[in-house]
Amino acid sequence: MATTHWATTRTEEQLVNDAKTLFTSTYDEEPTGVWAAPGRVNLIGDHVDYAEGICLPFALEQLTAIAAAGRNDHVVNIITVMPGQDEPQRLSMSLEEVGKGNPATWAGYVVGVIWALNSSNALVCKTGMDIAVVSDVPVGSGLSSSAALECSTALAAVDVKGSSFRKMAMYPVMVEATMRAENDVVGASTGGLDQRTSFYGKKNQALEIDFLYDEFTYVPCNFTDHGLAVLVADTNAPHRLIDGQYGSRRGLIDEVTAVLRKEDSTFRDFTVEQVLELLAKTSECSDHDLYRRRVGHVISETQRTQHAVSCLRDGDFSKFGKLMTESHASLRDDYAVVTPELDCAVNAALSAGALGARMTGGGFGGSIIALVKKENMESTAQSIAEAAEARGFEAPTFLEARPSHGARRLA
Repeated sequence: MATTHWATTRTEEQLVNDAKTLFTSTYDEEPTGVWAAPGRVNLIGDHVDYAEGICLPFALEQLTAIAAAGRNDHVVNIITVMPGQDEPQRLSMSLEEVGKGNPATWAGYVVGVIWALNSSNALVCKTGMDIAVVSDVPVGSGLSSSAALECSTALAAVDVKGSSFRKMAMYPVMVEATMRAENDVVGASTGGLDQRTSFYGKKNQALEIDFLYDEFTYVPCNFTDHGLAVLVADTNAPHRLIDGQYGSRRGLIDEVTAVLRKEDSTFRDFTVEQVLELLAKTSECSDHDLYRRRVGHVISETQRTQHAVSCLRDGDFSKFGKLMTESHASLRDDYAVVTPELDCAVNAALSAGALGARMTGGGFGGSIIALVKKENMESTAQSIAEAAEARGFEAPTFLEARPSHGARRLA
């Protein structure tokens, strides 16, 4: 029988203590404060945020915390102990060195945010920072550890430099800065779903984010009250969005979006066949079947998400689960971002009686989510672990996802 491994999550007090301890032992002074931002899980609506679609994520209880203090020069010093590692990682870099594709590593999510904020009109004091990072958001899991790191950095930078992030007007500025860090510095062409969720998350609420209108609405989301749970299974298969696969799909959709905009239209205005007919008239479409599948996913996923929002509001969890499973099939068959590990975990969850299951996030590794009866969560995890072991895959790691608060100052 395979062993199930469950992720551990520290309390806010533990995170504050650990972040402060790492900071003071490194920089020999007390930090100005500690800020934190959560990872996220996307219930449905993947790979449509950059196609003016609709997504339904919520913020997780798992946080990335940053202890920080300002400096009088342009240097950013970072120390972190990554989840699951014992040895700290360090980086020291001048903001003057930051630019497109530099640094294209985890550190870019930190210095890139500070650089983006400094190049905006939001801040007057354009200086560096000393930073210590601790995190319970699994890295490479498809739960947006990158956005958690970016958003906690943005809060720390704005607060340390004297601006009040409590003013709602600062949130769009910080969202833009975190996206610039991810897109321009690290080189991951994501669409903003993760950052918005990490900033705006609320307890027992999901966010219906409509990227066509750049707005969101809170949707009540408390599965526990209905005897249900969202089980996350991190397959521990490497999850990377900067190796070209993600970019190739976004490039195709960006191309189609540009054609639609010339017609003053969006994906919501057409069927797949109508989009293909328009492409045939206005651009080269060398692989007809590829465009059909990619466009088909974007159109159907947005429609599924709209239906899922209604199901969540109405408490129709059986239909909600079916929509989750249909989404997974589309991401596998039409968008081709599902790995064998992800598919194995979804199939195992469904065989164990889950109401629905799907990969979550960008794909190419990472995690799946399953909507299960609370009483069956452990047995479902056991089934997923046994299926992974039978296929020779890495042992998955599990956690229960509960909608929680967004980015905030902890100390």
